[in-house]
Amino acid sequence: MKAEDVESSSRTSRFFLRFIASAERVGNFLPHPFTVFLILIAVVVLCSVVLAWVGLSVSYLTIDTNTGDEVSNTIRVLSLAKKSVVQATMQDFVRIYATFTPVGFVIIMILGVSVAEQTGFFSAMIRIIVQRTPPALITFIIALAGVCANVASDAGIIIVPTLGGAIFLALNRHPVAGICAGYVAAYGGFSANIFPAGTDVVLAGITQSAVSHFAVDAVVHPLMDWYCMMGSTVVLAITVTVVTEKVIVPYLGEFQPQGESVSQTPEDFHLDEHEKRGLKAAGVATLLFLLLLLLLTVPENALLRNEEGRLLPRSPLISGIIAILFAYFVVVGVAYGVASRRLESERDVPKMMQRGLAGVASFLVVCLPASLFIHLFQESNLTAVIAVKGADLIRGLEIRMVPTIVLFAIFCAALNVFITSGFTKWLILSPIFIPLFYQLDVSPATTQMAYRIGDSTTNIISPVSAYLPFLLGLLEKYRAKGQEVGIGSAMALMIPYSMTLSVVWIAYLTLWLLLGFDPGPGVTLFLD
Repeated sequence: MKAEDVESSSRTSRFFLRFIASAERVGNFLPHPFTVFLILIAVVVLCSVVLAWVGLSVSYLTIDTNTGDEVSNTIRVLSLAKKSVVQATMQDFVRIYATFTPVGFVIIMILGVSVAEQTGFFSAMIRIIVQRTPPALITFIIALAGVCANVASDAGIIIVPTLGGAIFLALNRHPVAGICAGYVAAYGGFSANIFPAGTDVVLAGITQSAVSHFAVDAVVHPLMDWYCMMGSTVVLAITVTVVTEKVIVPYLGEFQPQGESVSQTPEDFHLDEHEKRGLKAAGVATLLFLLLLLLLTVPENALLRNEEGRLLPRSPLISGIIAILFAYFVVVGVAYGVASRRLESERDVPKMMQRGLAGVASFLVVCLPASLFIHLFQESNLTAVIAVKGADLIRGLEIRMVPTIVLFAIFCAALNVFITSGFTKWLILSPIFIPLFYQLDVSPATTQMAYRIGDSTTNIISPVSAYLPFLLGLLEKYRAKGQEVGIGSAMALMIPYSMTLSVVWIAYLTLWLLLGFDPGPGVTLFLD
């Protein structure tokens, strides 16, 4: 590389790092997340009262799944100040918080992961990986695992960043970089996967309902976007790795923990005989666990299959994945701890779980107003109004085919900042955009593909994300000495990822369309 190129690259890097630092300083002027969500609740209530008073409503078409008939739905903004709404909210206050999905996910996963982590199992496994794998590849593996984590549904958003932080810490690298890599890959790349997942099945089912009344012969099946999503998995994992290594790691600098410093001597990666014996026991426990899992899933009438004998899209296996993963981490942690003599008594197990929960206490506090805000936002019908009004605006634009599809993906990405539930958005958007693009000879598979590409990368910067408190909790757990953690800190770390992933994935979509590749087996980009 020429000297002037090196200097230019250095200037660009310094500018980007200054930009992130500025974003963090501005963002940290925001109040504590607890207060922010209280303010957002007040804003939503006020907006709902005003918009309900003026009678704002939207109409959109859906398909009756029983009759196949086209049904017009009208949604009006509901005032959250109504007596009945206030009464219902007060009566359901405890339920709203207790059933807030991230709360249960985080508590259960932390309880299980804490056992495996504090017995030393993760550390021992990682030291083997360190001895045999280049550090840069480890970041890529975390990113790849994160993108594919939607096999476990939303649980992957909890699991991968939690393990990513532990892995980076054991490697004497800044744990926040590992958290970011795992969180962004799992949440920002949620639509992609190398393997067919429940996401494919559910989205295809919604798409099938949308086309059934006007295109009986349209090809719709769960794998119709598989080719594109497989390629996306690799592209996203590489992108997350590059941003982590070239932007986030230099920005974070050297990790200086609040307590005892992390040793960086080579001896830290040595395994003694007890640890080697523990890993062997953990390996045997893993094989036995997998064997039991196969026995519970493979037979036709197995316990973890649904009433039709299937595993997808819904079954006890899928809905019970958190319980299965919790059991696995406890089993493998106990097996390792007993064999390595790190676990002296059964009383140590609940103590380990208790210590693990201490790190997410702040997350559980912030979840109280966050859960109420998200509940009220949905109850007011403002989410549907935003989606339909935005869809009408895009529909009215008259531009060429490929730019129109790309613009639709960009619209989904922008909308995703406010409505992070991919299935909910597709239920509203599919009856509008699938018929529209079908009239332009765009196949349903292509429309769904564009939606999926736009539907994830802005999750990580959404102020209404249910997992923002979880990210803040992890950042608090690994807070460096003298560092303050706030929404600004999280957003500063997420902005480079979101910007880069959005540009790369949209560019990937554009190239895919221009080259004319099929989205998946048995389907084409455009109708014949």
